[in-house]
Amino acid sequence: MHRSLRLSLSLTGAAALALASSPIQQVAAQDGGSAADLGVMEINLKDAVRFNWGFQGALQGAGTPNQAGIGAFLPIAVGENSVFFADVLLNANFSDYDGTSSIINTEVAGTTISTSTRIGYRWLNGDRSWMVGVNAGYDSRPMNTGDADTGVNVSNKRSVFFQQVAFNAEAVSNSWNFNAYALVPFGDTEQRLNVRYLGGALDTYGLDVGYSITPDLNASVGYYY
Repeated sequence: MHRSLRLSLSLTGAAALALASSPIQQVAAQDGGSAADLGVMEINLKDAVRFNWGFQGALQGAGTPNQAGIGAFLPIAVGENSVFFADVLLNANFSDYDGTSSIINTEVAGTTISTSTRIGYRWLNGDRSWMVGVNAGYDSRPMNTGDADTGVNVSNKRSVFFQQVAFNAEAVSNSWNFNAYALVPFGDTEQRLNVRYLGGALDTYGLDVGYSITPDLNASVGYYY
């Protein structure tokens, strides 16, 4: 299932706060100096953290269909050094390309609406050099199924519904970022798609680590199981 659209409260440049890719001030262009020298200590989160929304789309890939959706970041409560927020995404999932499958063996057919919701809390440490956050949420994915891409004729094509809970912990500084997550399906995690094939949702656990080599060059590595 598609992970949440992340319009994150993050640390960008010289420890400046940002929402997604919209920095609240261009301190990243300055070289050297402390966070206090760059003015980040005087940033008022209530002015910086605001409602944000946007569109997203993706072409068919492994495990994901052709899709388009709208997401929004909604600050619920903003304090001096913290924000309690909701992060929501609504996706329209379209049919697979004819003769190919995004889920292996069976094509996704028709249009369905999937959802992804996160409720989270992010806060800054005392000198505002690190942002730490936790969030959790729920994802749903209904799916209509069609023909097999293996050349086998199938009958009794079914519509199925998968769902999962998600957990995430993150830490971001001017140089480093860490992101650990777990996606845990529940309910009927293996369902019959047609007379021949079954479809299943997988438990997923992962960790991503990134480092800013220069202000314009980032390196990252990740592992998931």
